[in-house]
Amino acid sequence: MKKLNALFLILGTVTFNAQVISGTILSKNENQPISYVKVGVEKKALGTISDEKGKFSLDISSLEPQQKIKIEVPGYEVYQETVQNFKKRDQDKIFLKEKTKNIQEISIKPKKLVDKNWGVNTKTKHVIYSVNPLMNKTNFLGETALEFKAKKRSKIKNINLNIAAYTSNQPVLMRYSIYSEKNGFPDKNILDEEITVQLTEDMIKDGTYTLDVNDRNIWVQGKFFVGIQFLKDFEGTIRISAALFRTGFIREFYGDWQKMSIAAPAINIDVKVDKNAGNIEEENAFSYDSAGGLIPDVSKYSEESELTEYGKNTSAGNYLKLKDTNLYYEVYGEGEPLVLLHGNSGSIKDYYQQIPVLSKQYKVIVVDTRGQGKSIDTSRKNFTYKQFADDLKALTDQLNLNKINIAGWSDGGITGLEFALKYPGNLNKLIAIGANTFPGGVDDRLFSHFQQQIQVMKLLNEPSRFNERRLLNLMVTEPSISTKDLNKITSPVLVIAGDKDVIKQEHTEFIAKEIPHAELKIYKDATHMIPFEKADELNADIIQFLNKNN
Repeated sequence: MKKLNALFLILGTVTFNAQVISGTILSKNENQPISYVKVGVEKKALGTISDEKGKFSLDISSLEPQQKIKIEVPGYEVYQETVQNFKKRDQDKIFLKEKTKNIQEISIKPKKLVDKNWGVNTKTKHVIYSVNPLMNKTNFLGETALEFKAKKRSKIKNINLNIAAYTSNQPVLMRYSIYSEKNGFPDKNILDEEITVQLTEDMIKDGTYTLDVNDRNIWVQGKFFVGIQFLKDFEGTIRISAALFRTGFIREFYGDWQKMSIAAPAINIDVKVDKNAGNIEEENAFSYDSAGGLIPDVSKYSEESELTEYGKNTSAGNYLKLKDTNLYYEVYGEGEPLVLLHGNSGSIKDYYQQIPVLSKQYKVIVVDTRGQGKSIDTSRKNFTYKQFADDLKALTDQLNLNKINIAGWSDGGITGLEFALKYPGNLNKLIAIGANTFPGGVDDRLFSHFQQQIQVMKLLNEPSRFNERRLLNLMVTEPSISTKDLNKITSPVLVIAGDKDVIKQEHTEFIAKEIPHAELKIYKDATHMIPFEKADELNADIIQFLNKNN
């Protein structure tokens, strides 16, 4: 995407020699300035937003004479003019004509209105859209949207935006839009007047900003889109929760809308559905991406874990200095050592339901894997599971532990398998939860999304997301544990997965079959999130397996 040119406020006559257009946007009827108008180039990711007094400036040096300047704000007719003609203007005032509102004949019928909530409700702090104008000037003023589909005529009451973090000492200016649909993408803004909000931290309640639009009388039916756009720079950061494997839409100014099938912003709406109205299309109120439902909403567990001391307990925590990293770990309880290893992008606190139970019988060591949690990696190398296994061996040496048990979840389970292969004399028993031995063991839709996400991150090339890119690349390129390798594992292994896991069930069964001393358990009505969803059952199974004489 092109870098937005710097904005210069130019008072008086437009200076065209410098190829900068500037002026003031006014209402034709009232001759009053119009605030925060979108000024850009049709079909281009180039533009700006006028200030509160309607003033704007835009560098058009790179444009051809026949390209069109487009000026738009809800409630007014769209203004379009070629660059060539725009330059010929003798004044710096641009007048927008108010839209004529068509008042339809009202047919009074008894209505049965039913309350519904549609959209993305996650409040996760792990998957986010980050809005940071200081770090990302390129597409800060871009727009994101979420698709909805109303079978029956419905009135929008509230638009809810789930915000994982807000840091700003000044109100943050943002605009909401409602778009019709064309060819699967947002099309025309259907609002008769703009919805602009100056968001402050105290307006966010329990992680959600709720905008009441009941009085605006917004009725929808069929496919439509709710969009949000930030209109003005601010010093700070806003992080919007997002749902993995749902489709969101983004664009920069008047550039084409693009699908983002990796994640969708946490926009949801409260509506009143007219049950007496006629139906259209299929039953679904809104559409899901093909990978929808693979990863459930775990925001509840994330919020609960934040309330515990785990992962930030200074009395139980310590660091081990290794090459390129300080490995953070915490120790609880006494007895036979049991190491808990979290999944990709996770941390110690993910085991908040296991630590208090297991530490009553075992010396529980929980580790933030290299480059995750509080273990900050400073290298520029790709991560590997063998490296993670080496880190664990270094930690066991530091703690003078000759033999350990390991319970590893997802990536942690893979690290456990690598440890079993490389350090068999130091492993007693292994519990592998939702692990795979090669990338193809993961659900094809999920693997495809990982690949798409890597491509997007490469294109964005944001230095601040380098570590995130490494962790994602790890899941696409590794592990590479062969059947022959599995046959070599001598320690007893309990292989666990959910019946709705993103790890293919046949792959989980294959792992258990090929390890000589392995047991298999498939949890009923469980996804990849077993330590969250089935904590009591998992704790009991771990204790029973470790206490068993093999």
